[in-house]
Amino acid sequence: MKKFINEFKEFAFRGNVLDLAVGVVIGAAFTTIVTSLVEDIIMPLVGMLTGGNDISDLSIKIGTANLAYGSFLQAVVNFLIIALVVFMFIKIINTASAKFKREESIEIEEVEVPVAEQYLKDIRDLLAKEK
Repeated sequence: MKKFINEFKEFAFRGNVLDLAVGVVIGAAFTTIVTSLVEDIIMPLVGMLTGGNDISDLSIKIGTANLAYGSFLQAVVNFLIIALVVFMFIKIINTASAKFKREESIEIEEVEVPVAEQYLKDIRDLLAKEK
């Protein structure tokens, strides 16, 4: 039993599991933000462009079945808008991250080369020219 508990601790507190847990929590919070953006800001604008028509109420009755294809179309539109918003957020984050990495690499390149290494490089270059 003690071995089982130790293995469970090792699994549960491994970095990947904790990273995944943080990702799920942040993802849930991000979902709330994106849903609010779509429902409260973007969809009213789309509704304004379509003349205030609400496609989610569209349906067709076949026999006793009521096919609510408007809800499906609304879900597809919501998905496309959410995918676009997520794409834009990721694009912005990647651009900012790349800029940060460039700034870090510039700082790393400014490291001073020791005199002995510089002499060795000069000798190497001279030997390469003699060939």
